[in-house]
Amino acid sequence: RGKRVVFLKQLKSGLLLVTGPYRVNGCPLRRVDQTYVIATQTRVDISKVNIPERVDDAYFRRQTKARKSKAEGEMFEETQTTYKASDERKADQKAVDAAILESVKKTPELLYYLRAKFTLH
Repeated sequence: RGKRVVFLKQLKSGLLLVTGPYRVNGCPLRRVDQTYVIATQTRVDISKVNIPERVDDAYFRRQTKARKSKAEGEMFEETQTTYKASDERKADQKAVDAAILESVKKTPELLYYLRAKFTLH
């Protein structure tokens, strides 16, 4: 099962930048390899979408923290670190989604099309 997303641009690494929009089907701005994408004839006008210049491959890299040396008692303790989106990413997501939702709402039934799951039988 997959999600229907809107293609925004191709990054320098060859990966595709896509978005759900997040409010429609829960897919945020993300990079996707071309092999996992099936193109359709459905078109969304993204000419008014302003993608920030900072959205590139480095934008999606995880931040690595320096490792601490562990004391003897801490050797087997595991700490779970969960990912939280930065305020910058949230602002970028809202800006891109607002512009895409304007053009999605102009086309009848396109909002429901993007919400629906995609499957191959």
